[in-house]
Amino acid sequence: MIAPEQTLENLTFTLNQEIHVKAPLDVTFAALLEQLGPGNETEDGKSMNMKIEPWPGGRWYRDLGDGNGHFWANVQAIKRPTLLEFAGPLFASFPMVNNVQYRLKEVDGGTLIVFRHTALGLLTEDHKAGMPKGWNSMHERVRRHAEASRK
Repeated sequence: MIAPEQTLENLTFTLNQEIHVKAPLDVTFAALLEQLGPGNETEDGKSMNMKIEPWPGGRWYRDLGDGNGHFWANVQAIKRPTLLEFAGPLFASFPMVNNVQYRLKEVDGGTLIVFRHTALGLLTEDHKAGMPKGWNSMHERVRRHAEASRK
């Protein structure tokens, strides 16, 4: 079987989203850290056991206990409460690098999160189709958590 020609288009993925949150900037940033870390859940509500070390070079990983788990990324940049950026393989068990950026800014009525995920690697069409669904679910939990916390 001959592999299809690898082009930049089928080796890359980019997702841009804007999430409007009706909560203050600091509350939204705290909700983002919570939902990416210990509050991270599967679609059926089970904990992903995610951990974030929220400092430059800190790890973002899944802790399965007894020294087992999955490395997702390192914190590439953090400027509380306006920037959180990661670089790493994320969920992939194949050659892939990712850059994930969250830029937050105060807007009338709350906070705007500008999200960008850029990936380069051996991505299948299934991965490309599934990533927006996963991020949408995550961002909806961040929004709900922040808006509930402000009350």
